Amino acid sequence: MSFDEVSAGAVVFYRGDALEYLLLHYPAGHWDFPKGNIEPGETPEKAALREIKEETGLDVELLPGFREEVEYVYMRERRRIRKKVIFFLAKAPTKEVRLSWEHIDYAWLPFSQALARLTYDSSRRVLAKAHRYLSTLPQT
Repeated sequence: MSFDEVSAGAVVFYRGDALEYLLLHYPAGHWDFPKGNIEPGETPEKAALREIKEETGLDVELLPGFREEVEYVYMRERRRIRKKVIFFLAKAPTKEVRLSWEHIDYAWLPFSQALARLTYDSSRRVLAKAHRYLSTLPQT
């Protein structure tokens, strides 16, 4: 299947006293992970790192071995847009977010609260898989 748009992003986590995940509040009202369209010549990994930096100010590290893809259709100007989003898992060195103009709020939340706050089922599935994957790794 061909896609009209392909984006990349990540489930961003920070492990301090507790494991927390970063969610962004989009102006349309939904909560989701940082992500954005892949630019020509960019790999999905490079696009994810760039988008996270632009949207949050964070320089994150992508963890190898985790990649999840979500596909959906949405309407824009009465046109059906087929979209694929590639998600990675990213470790943040700090919780100090500098939010871009593209978002209205953010939250660092433990797994169960992040799961409840996410708007879309597909994002909840990605978070659950990322959380399970993290639990198999030595303390990261």
